[in-house]
Amino acid sequence: MKKITPEQIDALLPQTQCGLCGHGGCMPYAEAIVFDNASINLCPPGGVKTLHALGELLQIDPVPYVKDMEQKAKPKLLAVIREAECIGCTKCIQACPVDAILGSAKKMHTVIASECTGCELCISPCPVDCIDLIDISQQEPGFLAEKRTEKEKADHSRARFNARQNRLIHEKNVAHNHEQNKTLVNKKSYIEAAIARAQAKKFR
Repeated sequence: MKKITPEQIDALLPQTQCGLCGHGGCMPYAEAIVFDNASINLCPPGGVKTLHALGELLQIDPVPYVKDMEQKAKPKLLAVIREAECIGCTKCIQACPVDAILGSAKKMHTVIASECTGCELCISPCPVDCIDLIDISQQEPGFLAEKRTEKEKADHSRARFNARQNRLIHEKNVAHNHEQNKTLVNKKSYIEAAIARAQAKKFR
């Protein structure tokens, strides 16, 4: 059997980046399948369709997992903020894995519907419980006016997730470098002050 890569598995996942599989996103789950023999039935948003696709790729019989997946499969969801109740705490923004929420501190937030993956990660941090999850399948046709195919949507969400991860790493590095520079400046100031004190004593 040809060696399967995490990228091949990731390409079959829905890219909700929800962590319901027990891993930190779709690619971490794909890597866990390849390197840690993680089960193929851990993706509720992917449902039975993704289960069968993974089984076919990995040559694993999905049938024993179908009943379990039917019970825990997740419909396509959309987060909606009840804006009148939003206090602008930004906790949902910090939690969103694809930067699908707009807003700033103490200002009303809103979800960009076309970017939301329905991951549910914004629900728990909200201190005023002002976020609802809408089952898209229960809405009228054209509810989101989505023009992208399912694969295009997944690819787009993957790109946004990766962009956010890179941004967070960059911000962490900038903050770390700032602290290092601050420490160096403090040390330099301390040394200069110590030298000045020593010189002052010398010439008394």
